[in-house]
Amino acid sequence: MANMMADLKRAAGRAWSCVAALALAGAAQGQDLGVPAPKQPGPIAIVGATVHPVSAAPIERGYVLFDGGKIVEVGAMAPGKAFAPGTTVVDGAGKHVWPGMISPYTRLGLTEMGATRPSHDFNETGEVTPEALPSVAVNPDSTLIPVARANGVLAAGVFPAAGIIPGRVSVISTEGWTTEDLTLRRDAGLLVSWPMMRAIRAPWMDQSDEQQATRTRESLERIRETFRTARAYLALKQADADGTPTDIRWEAMRPALEGKAPTFIEAADYDQIVSAVGFAREFGLKPVIVGGRDAALCAGLLKAHDVPVIFNSVINMPRRDDSAYDEAYATPARLLAAGVRFCLASGEETPHERNVPYAAAMAAAHGLDAEAAYRSVSLWAAEILGVADRVGSLEAGKDATLVIATGNPLEVTTKVEGAYIQGRRVSVRSKQNDLADKYREKYRQLGGPGAAPGKAPAGGAK
Repeated sequence: MANMMADLKRAAGRAWSCVAALALAGAAQGQDLGVPAPKQPGPIAIVGATVHPVSAAPIERGYVLFDGGKIVEVGAMAPGKAFAPGTTVVDGAGKHVWPGMISPYTRLGLTEMGATRPSHDFNETGEVTPEALPSVAVNPDSTLIPVARANGVLAAGVFPAAGIIPGRVSVISTEGWTTEDLTLRRDAGLLVSWPMMRAIRAPWMDQSDEQQATRTRESLERIRETFRTARAYLALKQADADGTPTDIRWEAMRPALEGKAPTFIEAADYDQIVSAVGFAREFGLKPVIVGGRDAALCAGLLKAHDVPVIFNSVINMPRRDDSAYDEAYATPARLLAAGVRFCLASGEETPHERNVPYAAAMAAAHGLDAEAAYRSVSLWAAEILGVADRVGSLEAGKDATLVIATGNPLEVTTKVEGAYIQGRRVSVRSKQNDLADKYREKYRQLGGPGAAPGKAPAGGAK
């Protein structure tokens, strides 16, 4: 028996060693080997392009001048226009310059492979963890970040998950050596995950309507009790700062309870949204609805209380049997017509955040003004995330975070040919480019039609 137990222990040890090796291999495969760009070496002017400030009308044959990572001037090229000696002039003739796009709701940098749990770093243990801050956990070497960046997504709102109060929201740029380099806004606001207000009746649901209703009531009470406790703590701290021990959980909720930062509330259904807005009014919060699938159904409520929406469901199936086929596609246009502030998220899993512009494109194809569609993934996203003073449009004083493209990035046929983040010329290549080149080279070696004999493709195999 003793020998049998020893054999079992050795076998278990070998099994765990294999698991650990696989996890390490997965982590190694999740590292991007690109080298971040150095700081802007001197003034740069992109000239002759069509400049799209987004906050103003497009400028034909315009220019963008930036220095020290900040935009200095945006305007039209006048005859004889000259720049200071030492300025690097980039010919943008025939190209378009746009502010970098923003993915406002993602876990970019917090997860790598969905099937590999060791690569997930977006959830803390426990139901209430307001102290959790995604910016400190973002992996700057994630292979998913360059993929998003290559399609013009130069910033992202990074959200934690799990629990009823999973933590706070951070805003990052999509290039940098460290988490500090990437961070645009460390704490953009508190996140609350609102429970389902109606019972789910689906084959996979193993709880009765009564059990689900009980769970909903318990979650709602837990949320309210957490906010009441935090509010009581802040009052006590104000009355007796020296005698009240500091609690990092309630300190993390201070900006939200004092109205200095928004409270992001994940809510999709009509009942959820109405309940969440009522809760926010009860506690004097500044809510932002995240998800908002039924936001158009309660647009009047959202407009009346100036509640913005991060709409995450553009490319989605109709919700109900009697819904129009384009219900989700047309929701952004309906929100704009109703005067509701909003921005658009991709609605994709993290590896596919490059598709942010195509969510906006789908909305544009179903009634949303084309210029508004681009604002929904740039300036409006920046405003809702609290970083519009730095990114989202091309204006003097803002970060030089922009893309050079062959056309409108919302069009699938448009190619992003260059990008700058805070004035740094960043790479728009990713692992996907390398893989494409690799297999084009294979095809060339096999003598595929149209392949030039003996010549590797542009940017060929490395």
